[in-house]
Amino acid sequence: MKMIRTPLFKCLYLLVCTCLFVIVAGQSIMAQSSIKQGRYNFSAVPATDKEHSSLKAYPAPAGVEQNTDFTVRVRLPGQSWQDLPAYLVKVDQVQGTSHTVEHACMSYFDFSGEAEVSVTFNKGRIEAARIRPLSYGIPHTIKGNTIRFTLAKPANLSVEVNGDIFHNLHLFANPIDSFVANATDTNLLYYGAGIHELPGGKLQVPSGKTVYIAGGAVMKGQVLIEGVRNVRVLGRGMVDQSVKMGIRIANARNVLVEGLFATQCATGGSDSVTIRNVKTMSYYGWGDGMNVFSSNNVLFDGVFNRNSDDCTTVYGTRLGFTGGCKNITMQHSTLWADVGHPILIGTHGNTPNPEVLENLNYIDIDILDQKEAQLNYQGCMSLNPGDNNLIRNVRFENIRVEDFRQGQLVNIRVFYNAKYCTAPGRGVENVLFKDITYTGKQAEVSIIAGYDENRKVKNIIFENLRINGRLITDDMPGKPKWYNTGDMARIFIGEHVEGVVFRRSGTDK
Repeated sequence: MKMIRTPLFKCLYLLVCTCLFVIVAGQSIMAQSSIKQGRYNFSAVPATDKEHSSLKAYPAPAGVEQNTDFTVRVRLPGQSWQDLPAYLVKVDQVQGTSHTVEHACMSYFDFSGEAEVSVTFNKGRIEAARIRPLSYGIPHTIKGNTIRFTLAKPANLSVEVNGDIFHNLHLFANPIDSFVANATDTNLLYYGAGIHELPGGKLQVPSGKTVYIAGGAVMKGQVLIEGVRNVRVLGRGMVDQSVKMGIRIANARNVLVEGLFATQCATGGSDSVTIRNVKTMSYYGWGDGMNVFSSNNVLFDGVFNRNSDDCTTVYGTRLGFTGGCKNITMQHSTLWADVGHPILIGTHGNTPNPEVLENLNYIDIDILDQKEAQLNYQGCMSLNPGDNNLIRNVRFENIRVEDFRQGQLVNIRVFYNAKYCTAPGRGVENVLFKDITYTGKQAEVSIIAGYDENRKVKNIIFENLRINGRLITDDMPGKPKWYNTGDMARIFIGEHVEGVVFRRSGTDK
């Protein structure tokens, strides 16, 4: 039968189609909104993801020391629990002017979709617990001496019981490792599960090679990527914590390091380097996590650094590497400085031939702690040019700073530290702090100061700075007219400083 399309029919047809579109679109918008609530919504997992969930646990090799403080298990929803090894890892506790090595735990696994985690504390009752970074907002339950929670995406976490941050569980929940080893690939160096004693305590990676260190593998020696090109070092294994500077990249180009655990991972004299989902933990003096010396185009993505000195630095000439730095980015990462700075830029350079450290970006970072009693080395975000260095074009964005033990939120000083420098720096220019939050009570007064009329700090913008939830702006309500805005944020703005602005988004002043 032929359908008669009268004007009335056309109007009704269009009306029905419009209503259906509104209903479907509305449902889509509601679904997107439920996923976007909070920084991580661990309950909003699409059904298709749950149906295709997978989990991979890696047994520990015999002879590797475990820590019995925790029993850690994981499972996919509705499936059997799998035990995870709880490796003994060392961390640094500063007590007064002395340092003590403490024994914490570390476990890791891979998953996709959704994973349930059970952490049993074997040393007594759990009175309180927290899972950090706090910004993740991971809900958990406590029953007796067991914590349970669910993860819907990979995360690098600290599980802490009864306020103890030195005997905690570091839980690294990785994405599923997609690498498939090809036994016929002559450019593949494969290290399977087990302990690997490296000849001379070193693995020198040749150009054009892929090194794969499998989950459950422990390397007893340094992984050295020196003077080479086109190298990948991948896997889920670890460089043993007895090995200082577990991974070193020097005078190399086109390098990817991904998924591993080590004490330190430094980059010097190199170009086009990516360090992704690498975890460093150190416990000894000068245990910097991820230094950058005289290098360009370096990306740190999703790293976790808990270190016994600065977590990450950018320097010019130092330790045999020469030249400035540009295009350095750290993103989606977590920093925990048991001593020193979470982020430090600028101290070392070449006084006779001044260098520039520029185009530096720190985006979407959680700073869990700083503990530094020495005023000269405080600052969660610290720009301290020495040796005639000039620091310019730096961006800190979406940085969440938790209640650290001792230190400053920011420290921007053109300085001369005779212990490490041969001259003061040339200046700091064009720095943006956007969407920075600090929640806590321990911060000491932050400092912004130049050196003299020729070595200034210029053009520093704080946009949407929040201190304990309060927005700090030049026109903020409740600020007396005779106050400097820095006073409201406990930031001292000293001499030889120009163009410091506190504003909200959408304004230019």
